[in-house]
Amino acid sequence: MKIVVLDGYALNPGDLSWESLEKLGTVMVYDRTAEAEVAKWIGDAEMVLTNKTPITCETLNRCPKLNYIGVLATGYNIVDVAAASERGITVTNIPSYGTNAVSQFAIALLMELCHRIGDHAHSVLAGDWANNQDWCYWNYPLIELSGKTMGIIGFGKIGQRTGHIAQALGMKVLAYDVMKYPELESETCHYVSLDELYQEADVIVLHVPLFSYTREMINAESIRKMKDGVLIINNSRGQLIAEADLRDALNSGKVGGAAVDVVSTEPIKLTNPLLQAKNIIITPHISWAPRESRQRLMDIAVDNLACYLKGEQRNVVSG
Repeated sequence: MKIVVLDGYALNPGDLSWESLEKLGTVMVYDRTAEAEVAKWIGDAEMVLTNKTPITCETLNRCPKLNYIGVLATGYNIVDVAAASERGITVTNIPSYGTNAVSQFAIALLMELCHRIGDHAHSVLAGDWANNQDWCYWNYPLIELSGKTMGIIGFGKIGQRTGHIAQALGMKVLAYDVMKYPELESETCHYVSLDELYQEADVIVLHVPLFSYTREMINAESIRKMKDGVLIINNSRGQLIAEADLRDALNSGKVGGAAVDVVSTEPIKLTNPLLQAKNIIITPHISWAPRESRQRLMDIAVDNLACYLKGEQRNVVSG
């Protein structure tokens, strides 16, 4: 049984082991794969694992022996799932592996916007404090979160965890999701409509998957509905934001600050509009990447495949 990993380096740059996967078949791991080489590297393999390398209908046509695609992530929009389903190919994903890490990072991005810790630390190293006339200084407005309102778009496990942390900081949480669980509501946490969330939130956090109806949901029209000076956090999918619209809103001051761990095209292009924005923090898609989370992802990926080989369904997203 031949198993090909198309882009294994991001998951395992050397601090994890492929041993558990190797127990299931003959494994070939490529650090990364160019789109033009995907079908070539898959070859006659029956199973393939991919994180961000797309698997298109054309690739499926060129790989007739393929019967299993394991996506090494929660989002699986890189795979033509409809085409895979038509061919009887099972597609799985990895839900819930990064709940703690991603929610923790969302709060870290928010804290950085509120305190600009990195900027102030760098200014001290550059000698600004040593040469300052006063005993302290700050180069950016500092923001206290207690008493403010966080709007969370996408209130699944990650959104809920982010909400718990926000409430511990003294914030009120407004949640929007197509699925509602009334038992999650409390004095400091309520479901609201999307428009109400836009209008009332001081901070908006995106924890929603990328679907056709969520693509560029943060755009000029939705931003107009938001409070002046709103803070926007996104460590879900870059395509949720119309980046030129966010740039314009940041530069005009309508949006007070934004912190994103994802952009529309990764790696980021030097032409990305957000690189011309004021009050923006951009990190290189690292929310998911603590070793603990990556090990959990690896374990779930192996379990998904092991279940498939036994004729069982685990985390199947194809029809």
